[in-house]
Amino acid sequence: MRIRFTTLHLRGAVLALALTASAVPASAGQQATDTLRPGARAGRAGGQRPPGTVVAMLDAYAGSQAQKALGLDDQRAPEFLARLKSLQETRRTALQGRLRGLQDLRQLAGDRAETQYDEGAVRERLNALREQDQKDDADIARALAAVDEVLDVRQQARFRVFEGMIERRKLELIMRARQAARKGAARP
Repeated sequence: MRIRFTTLHLRGAVLALALTASAVPASAGQQATDTLRPGARAGRAGGQRPPGTVVAMLDAYAGSQAQKALGLDDQRAPEFLARLKSLQETRRTALQGRLRGLQDLRQLAGDRAETQYDEGAVRERLNALREQDQKDDADIARALAAVDEVLDVRQQARFRVFEGMIERRKLELIMRARQAARKGAARP
């Protein structure tokens, strides 16, 4: 049961990412929150996919490419893919929680220097954020260890390199999508 992604699938994923990213607001904090908010929809009409769909497409693409890069046979691939999906979901959940925590912290601390704030509430939120970071790090480490269980040492090393490459590609795609959106917005 090997999943095969063609160039057409990749182009579709890139296009969906580009369309979704182009509809995201310009401010960085709002951008991350809106992009990762469950059920959020792109703002422009016509053919755009919700961010969740884009994420699922990118995750599936990453899974198929990881299977190839690691040289997994058809017997080990399903277990690897299931554990990879769990790792991806754990990371995404941790990121969403962190973004929510930072949003709360921003509201508590006030956006402007002259805004009054409750120091005790801010301190409490900072401590909660630290605790959540520690919990999330442990959850991610467990999910990564579960992936490693189905890989030999060489495949583990290749997987770490592969993950870095995929993250770079995602960032490049997002940057290209934003540049295209800026060019499109500049036209009358």
